Amino acid sequence: MKKQKNPPLQSQLSEHSPQPKSRTKESQDKRDNAVASSSSTAISKTIEAPAENTVSSPEAPSSLSKDASSKKASASKGKSPVREGGKVQAQTSPAAEAAVSAAQGDEKKKPTKTRRTPAKRKGAASSSAPQKPASPEANTGEAEQNFQSDFDRRLARYHDELKWLYCELYNGDTAAFDYFVSMLRRSWEERKEPLRQQDLRREADPDWYRRRDLLGMMLYTGAFAGTLQGVKEKLPYIQECGVNYLHLMPLLQSPKGRSDGGYAVADFRTVQPELGTMEDLEELADSCRGEGISLCLDFVMNHTSEDHQWARRARAGEAGYRQRYFFYDNWDIPREFEKTVPQVFPTTAPGSFTWLPDCHQVVMTNFYPYQWDLNYRNPVVFNDMTENLLYLTNRGIDIIRLDAVPYIWKELGTTCRNLPQVHTLVRMMRIACEVVCPGVLLLGEVVMEPAKVVPYFGTPDKPECHMLYNVTTMATTWHTLATADVSLLRHQMDAVCALPREFVFLNYLRCHDDIGWGLDYPWLKWHFGTDEVAHKKYLNDFFTGKWPGSSGRGELYNDDPRLGDARLCGTTASLCGVEAADYERDPFKLERAIACDLMLHAWMLTQSGIPVLYSGDEVGQLNDYSYHHDDEKWDDSRYIHRGRFQWDLAEMRHDLHTRQGKQFEGLRRLERLRAGEPCFDGRANVWTFHTGSPHVLGVGRWYQGRKLIALFNFSDQYLTAGAPEPGAFDELIYEEHFDQINHLELYPYGFKWLLQIEK
Repeated sequence: MKKQKNPPLQSQLSEHSPQPKSRTKESQDKRDNAVASSSSTAISKTIEAPAENTVSSPEAPSSLSKDASSKKASASKGKSPVREGGKVQAQTSPAAEAAVSAAQGDEKKKPTKTRRTPAKRKGAASSSAPQKPASPEANTGEAEQNFQSDFDRRLARYHDELKWLYCELYNGDTAAFDYFVSMLRRSWEERKEPLRQQDLRREADPDWYRRRDLLGMMLYTGAFAGTLQGVKEKLPYIQECGVNYLHLMPLLQSPKGRSDGGYAVADFRTVQPELGTMEDLEELADSCRGEGISLCLDFVMNHTSEDHQWARRARAGEAGYRQRYFFYDNWDIPREFEKTVPQVFPTTAPGSFTWLPDCHQVVMTNFYPYQWDLNYRNPVVFNDMTENLLYLTNRGIDIIRLDAVPYIWKELGTTCRNLPQVHTLVRMMRIACEVVCPGVLLLGEVVMEPAKVVPYFGTPDKPECHMLYNVTTMATTWHTLATADVSLLRHQMDAVCALPREFVFLNYLRCHDDIGWGLDYPWLKWHFGTDEVAHKKYLNDFFTGKWPGSSGRGELYNDDPRLGDARLCGTTASLCGVEAADYERDPFKLERAIACDLMLHAWMLTQSGIPVLYSGDEVGQLNDYSYHHDDEKWDDSRYIHRGRFQWDLAEMRHDLHTRQGKQFEGLRRLERLRAGEPCFDGRANVWTFHTGSPHVLGVGRWYQGRKLIALFNFSDQYLTAGAPEPGAFDELIYEEHFDQINHLELYPYGFKWLLQIEK
């Protein structure tokens, strides 16, 4: 059954332009149509590009013919870049240049806002520590010249590569490229001075985000504090948790009941009204910066909501807007796509396309029917989405999480995942940030196996994302807890340890999303004869409490009995057995569940990279089943771990007689030890070793004459294990001394951090 969509929204809904406020709708349309005109050949050169038969306009991109031969004829007219001396000599039609020139001329005629003159810098690059911005001085002309040279210096460094990448991807479209560069300059000019000063400090200290004292937390604004102002008021609590990296889950405007948890964005420049305003977000970012907290925000690249102004205008048949998505007159090409494209939500939103009855056309919707996939073959889409990203960075966002980035390029006959053009787009976005806001980081959401994750780091000389999620290690950790066998986790760790130390992973146990069982099944089958479908069922039964003796209390998401590919939802505490023990009022079982929870967090903190907590885990928050009774959430089990933060639990965080106090204080002790111990530095040598027990994971770290040996018991039994390391060690957590560590006793779900300092 193909996806069906809701009736179209009424035309009286207000539109919010994603362009700067000074740009009028008329000039914006001229600019869109001009750039689109110069790009029409590039957009229509392959069979999978969308058709446009409803509108015929000489200024808009022409539609694809329905037959392949006409598409090939169209493609043959495109002009490719001509390389001379290693540079691209791109070609654009005179008509396109004239059109863009006219659009830019219209821009120049509009009155412009007076920009604040930046203050003169004083030794901005000399220190990496947070500093207050310099006060304005009389000689603003010199400061302006210095700031101007900062942008030009950065642009000169990347210009040739950027132009080569852009013109190769967009068929030598220099008009679109010139607009892109002018947009970068405009975005830089709009960047306020405190952010420019921070950019300079971070440029001088490019490893600022690799420090071992970084600790992250992700949270939903509404669930945590109601509004952005509420989050600002709760910053003291966030700091008490040791957090200096704060990830706010999606908060941009999205339609009620069709939001996908905020990932169906209707306006990239407006905050969801009940959470506050864009001014509130900027004020929170300023407060975080003043307290040394970096702020992270999601940027949904792959699609927009059907309520976005581009989608509404495409639906109305307005020239140039259907080329921003994938529209087709019938199901012929969509059916060809669906032969090779995996379904994202096979049970809740099957298929990858949706029929629009009002348009009598089909639109690509890989996620939900109300999320229309963007067409990045169109340079207008790339230009405007990059500008939206830079708009958010200019509000003070330090880290941009690129959502669903592997999906953004579509090619017929492929899976439409991880295609080479995706890496070109990400590299260009990285360059855009390096030129405009070099203090900003890109975090890639790549929920796939390691072989497909690592390429998103790019190369040392052509980097893409600054950071990536350590997804496979997270899933393997939960597999290890369910099987009490550490062999796969050790195999996974060995693969991670072999990667360059420059690669920074975000390590986590739980997040806003489900747990997908993307394990190394070929390895499991080779070593244990494991059947993938049967093993996934076992894992889900174990963590939902269906397996005999299991205390896990999770729920399944997108359960497909045919494929056995259901995903798991639940909070860390509930999956570890805290909820079951609490319900049964079994103190012995509760102590063991708390020990399991703390052991998993200690393991997360032992890994290189940035550890990130999920809000509520610090006080052992349990599943929230109230979503079952919510008309807008009942069919999405991920809301079981997206409940409101329980501040009454947080009030008990310092009482060691409560489970909340034991979990909070135990976790804070681990975090402080990690921040203070040089062995946890990202530059440390890391390895695994055999401990003498299949249930105990052994990890070693060495840095500047200090050696840390970590042991983790993933079973509920008392065990003996050790490390093949000579000499005496001091245990950091319980402050014990051991003359030798080849034979140590571990409690159920126990762990040890053992330190040896070379003399």
